[in-house]
Amino acid sequence: MPHILVSYDAPLHDVIDRRGFARELHALAAKTVDGITVESCKTRFCRVDETVIADDEPGAALIHLEFAVLPGRSTQVKTELSRAVLALLRQHTAAAPDTLVVHASVDVTDLDASYTKHVARGGGAGRP
Repeated sequence: MPHILVSYDAPLHDVIDRRGFARELHALAAKTVDGITVESCKTRFCRVDETVIADDEPGAALIHLEFAVLPGRSTQVKTELSRAVLALLRQHTAAAPDTLVVHASVDVTDLDASYTKHVARGGGAGRP
């Protein structure tokens, strides 16, 4: 926890330094939300090869970040995190060419009560 999924359109593939973004994102999350540590953050990136935005105008790209945390955070904390993450996304997509309109969004949600995890080195017994 938290689990972070960044879906981004193919035109942004060479714009975003994904590992650098993730490191900054993890530090930001740990600074912004009590109970989150850099070590607990997990970010996955998913390149999307086809997206249609509005009337399918050329030169548009979408990047969307889903940030799932354990339940119990207030709406105010989740909104603060969402805004801070959006600002970081904007910084990391600022190098996009002027011909590309970048649509960026963030959704901070609660993990379901059924969330469980297991951590193990090499697939063996680990800690829950």
